[in-house]
Amino acid sequence: MTASAQTTVTAAPPAAPALFEEWSGYLKPEDITQLRAAYQFSESAHQGQYRKSGEPYIAHPLAVASILAQWHMDTQALTAALLHDVVEDTNVTKNQIAELFGRPVADLVDGVSKLDRIEFDSQEKAQAENFRKMLLAMARDVRVMLIKLADRLHNMRTLDAVHPQKRQRIARETLDIYAPIANRLGLNSIYQEMEDLSFSHLYPDRHRVLAKAVRTARGNRREVVSKVLDSIERRLREHGVEAQVQGREKHLHSVYRKMREKHLSFAQVLDVFGFRIVVKDTTACYVTLGLLHGLYKPIPGKFKDYIAIPKANGYQSLHTTLFGPFGSPIEIQIRTADMHRIAEAGVASHWLYKSSNTSLSELQQKTHQWLQSLLEMQSESGDSVEFLEHLKVDLFPDEVYVFTPKGKIMSLPRGACAVDFAYAVHTDIGNRCVAVKINQELMPLRTELRNGDRVEIITASHAKPNPLWLNFVATAKARAHIRHFLKTMHFSESVQLGSRLLQQALANFKAMPADVGDAQWDRLVRDSSGRSRDEILSDIGLGKRLAVVVAHQLLALGEPLPAEARPAGAVVVRGSEGLAVQFARCCGPIPGDPIIGIISKGQGMVVHTHDCPVIAKSHRDPERVLDVQWDANPSKLFDVGIRLVVANQRGVLAKVAAEIAAAESNIQNVAVDPDDGGTYTVMRFTVQVMNRMHLARIVRDLRKIPEVVRINRIKG
Repeated sequence: MTASAQTTVTAAPPAAPALFEEWSGYLKPEDITQLRAAYQFSESAHQGQYRKSGEPYIAHPLAVASILAQWHMDTQALTAALLHDVVEDTNVTKNQIAELFGRPVADLVDGVSKLDRIEFDSQEKAQAENFRKMLLAMARDVRVMLIKLADRLHNMRTLDAVHPQKRQRIARETLDIYAPIANRLGLNSIYQEMEDLSFSHLYPDRHRVLAKAVRTARGNRREVVSKVLDSIERRLREHGVEAQVQGREKHLHSVYRKMREKHLSFAQVLDVFGFRIVVKDTTACYVTLGLLHGLYKPIPGKFKDYIAIPKANGYQSLHTTLFGPFGSPIEIQIRTADMHRIAEAGVASHWLYKSSNTSLSELQQKTHQWLQSLLEMQSESGDSVEFLEHLKVDLFPDEVYVFTPKGKIMSLPRGACAVDFAYAVHTDIGNRCVAVKINQELMPLRTELRNGDRVEIITASHAKPNPLWLNFVATAKARAHIRHFLKTMHFSESVQLGSRLLQQALANFKAMPADVGDAQWDRLVRDSSGRSRDEILSDIGLGKRLAVVVAHQLLALGEPLPAEARPAGAVVVRGSEGLAVQFARCCGPIPGDPIIGIISKGQGMVVHTHDCPVIAKSHRDPERVLDVQWDANPSKLFDVGIRLVVANQRGVLAKVAAEIAAAESNIQNVAVDPDDGGTYTVMRFTVQVMNRMHLARIVRDLRKIPEVVRINRIKG
């Protein structure tokens, strides 16, 4: 791809003196003095260290600084680039750097440094925690990521010297994380080079074959490219449009990805000719588009206006695909010079082209919004591996653009649904959404959004996120918020259950919660490495600790208790306990059934009927069996299965459904055996009941239907 001279990144850094001469073109003399001092400090700190390639280690920091200098990065960033490995690889501390070069430089170096001095359970955990540290530093200062990207780019260029297994790991990490981040920040040339280098190390044979095929095809295509180029230039010249027209060649990984994802042959991918046209202003972009559509016929559905609706990384261009000569498709990008600079340098264009251009300020604003969403996402996830998973989801957005009811444009990844949109608007909207109108029509929340949809979310104050949403949401933000809500809700409910189980266990020791003081709790928390009293109660509710053991520990830490007896009571089940209390599917207990509770590790309490065959067969730990009873007024409806054998006659399903509705019950599910021409057929219903009395009334009413031959309750 042809890139502007300002953004082309050189392959090897000049020697240090030459580099300082190069920097003096845009930096002040005092800045050059600081950079010389940083270079000397870094060279001294890395004295005696060599890279795998055999060259002195200082060559690497110099190369990183050289890449950053081509974006005209400021002195602090260049100083940090020269020092970025001294904390990680030498005995130099962050405080020493702060004393010599200032706190901002020390913060940048710290943001880029890995957490090598901390022990982690696994390589995956260490990698995830390092990414989290770096990305949070980037959210405070985007220069951290620019330094890290320049660092990774130079490492990728010199990867041949590394052991093959490590080479594969670094290449995969670059392809999965660093290249997409470069793309997300609009650093197009870095993004493409990282992808191609990763491709060459991950699949060397495929890369070699494809590179040779592209070189061969380039000569064969020259005549067609030249003919199209001449016709475009002549057309624009005739109508007085000043423009630079360039042939645009796909980079190797892009060709490979397109072949693999769309199942195309090499010839089919290379049959598409690409051109970029740079004009003086936005009006000229649309004039050029019209002229080209008059020159070659446009292919329907292949036009995208990224000027009116820019991509999330600030990219702007008009894209169109035309039927060229010989029937070959021609992909055209039309943009202004400012748009081209942003397309190549992205967020780095802030340093490279300092101006009052509104596009740049909009780009900075979008970048800031994305970085803030990273901060929000990590506070929701808590776990570094989960945070990295959310980040990967967020880094591959093939965008779709939709409208709010007030006409505001929102960008979402392809595959996003109404729930993703709700969370993109606001967390509270996502948490409270119950329905959606898409283009004025009520639609399911899982409906996939399309370009141009007008989306209106309907909320309710009592609503809360549904765990099933995790099966179809596409954005990291929605996934993180749903998981955070469910974790919080699960924790709260398990604390409540744990408190009730502990109260019952204390009663068995003839004690009450009031007999346990704060001092006893504080000692137990300290002795058991718990972080709080609520965490211990939550562990009890989830079966990770036994209530009887915790009760014994608490009482052992206190004063001897008086001997009067206090009766132990059963745990009361209301039905509204949520995730901490589950009702076994094997026996489907409903109020009125005799029940027992089994503490299941990690799941909380599972309620079974007394005669459940599953627990009769299983080997039970007596300490995990609880005495439970139903609340006098359960606060929810319970699902129960019923099976009917009915005469195979027209209208019988409607009669049964009507009787169930008349008995004030909801039908959750219905299944009817296929019609085999026999006299009888079987129907299975899942209905909602308040208790056994309610179920008995439904069964009694159904028996009155003449066509019903037999009816029974389904368990399991």
